[in-house]
Amino acid sequence: MAESTAPLLHQSPANAASDENRATIDEVIEKCLGSFGWRQFLQCILVSIAKVFDAQLVFISAYTDAEPTWHCIESNSTSCSSSSDICKIPRHEWAWDAGSPQTIISEWSLQCASPFIKGLPASSFFMGSLVGGFTLATLADSSLGRKNVLLLSCLTMSLASLATIFSTNIWIYSAFRFISGFGWSSIGTCVVVLLTEKVGKNWRGRAGSMSFLFFTLGYISLPGIAYMCRTSSWRSLYMYTSVPIILYCFLVYFLVTESPKWLYIRGREEEAFAVIKGLAPENDMCLMSSYLSSMPQPHKQDTNLNQNFYSSFSILLKIKWARNRMVEVMVLCFGIGMVYYGMPLAVGNLGYNMYLSVLFNALLELPSYLVVFIIVDSWKRRGSIFWLSVLCGILSFLCAYPGRYLSDAARMGMELGSFFFDCTACNFLLIYATELFPTSIRNTATSMARQAFALSGVFSPALIAAGQTNTLFSYGVFGIVTLLCSVFVFPLPETMGGAIADKVHEEEESVGGEGNLGV
Repeated sequence: MAESTAPLLHQSPANAASDENRATIDEVIEKCLGSFGWRQFLQCILVSIAKVFDAQLVFISAYTDAEPTWHCIESNSTSCSSSSDICKIPRHEWAWDAGSPQTIISEWSLQCASPFIKGLPASSFFMGSLVGGFTLATLADSSLGRKNVLLLSCLTMSLASLATIFSTNIWIYSAFRFISGFGWSSIGTCVVVLLTEKVGKNWRGRAGSMSFLFFTLGYISLPGIAYMCRTSSWRSLYMYTSVPIILYCFLVYFLVTESPKWLYIRGREEEAFAVIKGLAPENDMCLMSSYLSSMPQPHKQDTNLNQNFYSSFSILLKIKWARNRMVEVMVLCFGIGMVYYGMPLAVGNLGYNMYLSVLFNALLELPSYLVVFIIVDSWKRRGSIFWLSVLCGILSFLCAYPGRYLSDAARMGMELGSFFFDCTACNFLLIYATELFPTSIRNTATSMARQAFALSGVFSPALIAAGQTNTLFSYGVFGIVTLLCSVFVFPLPETMGGAIADKVHEEEESVGGEGNLGV
C-alpha cells in the first residue's frame, strides 16, 4: 500500500489545481475522520492516560511535603499543648503521631524551617517545568513530533520520580523534583494537541476534554493511594505512582500514532496518509484517496521549521498577531493557574482533614469535565472564560475572610465553589489555546501557555506558607490575581465552530498579513 500512496499525494504541474481549490489537511481529516470511530476512541484513551500520572505527580507534594500531626508525650506537661508552637517546645516532650518518617518534614526535621525551605521542593517542580517547557515544547513542532515528546516527557518524569525515593536530604529531593517537573512540562500540551489533531472539528472540543476526565481520575486516585501509604514513608507514595508510568511508556511507543497534521506539514505525506488510513473506517478508503490527491504542498514558511529546533518559537515572537495572542493567553493562564495549583495545596490552611480536603477538590474536577464536555461546542470561548474566572476570583477572595465573619464550613464551601469555576475555566482555556494557533506552531504556543500555569505554581507555595497565619496572603491574592488577569481574554478572537489554520501563512491571511516573515 505504501508504494501506491505517492501518486495520491502529488500532482503534476499541468494538472495541479490552484491552492484555493485544493483541500487542506483539516478538510481531509474532516471528510475521512469526521465521524468518531472506535479506532479514534482507542487512540484518545491511550493518549489521555498520561493525564492520570500528570495529576498524581503535580499534587503529590500535598501529602509528601505536608507537616504531620503530633502529640505531647506527657499529657500533664506545662510547656506542651496541642495549641503550642511546636518550635518552642523541647523536642523530648512531643512526638509525631505516625511515629515513622511519614513526610519529608518529619524525616528531616523541617518543622521549624523557613517557608522558603518547606516550599522549595514544590517550587523546584514548577521551576523544572519552566525550563522543560522552553526546552521540549518546540521540539514537538519541529524535529520530534507530538508522540515522541510525550514519550520522552513521561519517561523523564517517571525515572526522576522513582529516583526521588533515594533522596537523603531536602536539597537532593528538590533536585529530583526539578527533573521530574522538567519532564512533566510538555505532557499536558502534547496530550491535548494529539487528541484534537486526530479528529474532525465537530469532535475537537470533546476529544480535547477527554484529557480532563483522565486528569480528574488521577487526581481522585491520589488521596486513595496516599491514604493506603499513610502509615509508611513518603517514599512509598512516589514508588506506587512512578512505576506505572514506566509501563505506560511501552504503550505509547507501540500503540500511539503520530499526529497526521504534524506529519503532513513536515513533508511526510506518506506517513500522514498511513495514519489517516489506520484511523478511517474501512469503507471510506476510496473517498480518502480522492481527497488526499488534492492536498497542496506545505508552505515554505512551515517546512522551514524543520531546519531549526526553535524556529517555531522564533516565529511566535516575530509575528505580531502570534506574539500578542501568546502573551494574552499566558496572562490568562497565570491567573487561572494561581488558583488551580494553589488551592489544592492550601486546603490545609482551612483546618480540615487533609485527605478529605484534597478528595473534595479532586471530585470537583469530574463535574467540571462534564460541564465542559456538554457545553464546549455551544458556548463561546471568550465569554465563558471571563465569567468563570470572575466567579472564581470573587469566591477565592471571600475565602480570605477570617472565621469570626464566616464559619469554617462556609469558607470551605466557597473554596470548593472557587475551585470548580477555576477548573472549568482552565479546561475551556486549554481547548481555546489549541484553536488560536496553526498546526505548525500549535504545540509551542500551547506549551507557552502551560509555562504560565507553571510560573504561577512557583509562587503558590510561598503564598500558601504565608497564608498559614493570614489567609489574605493566599486565598486573597489568588482571587485578586485571577480577577485582574481575566480581562486579557477580550482582545483574543472567538474560535467556536470555526476552522483552524494548519499553516502560519493561512492564519496571517485571516488577520491581514501582520508580521509576514518573508519566507
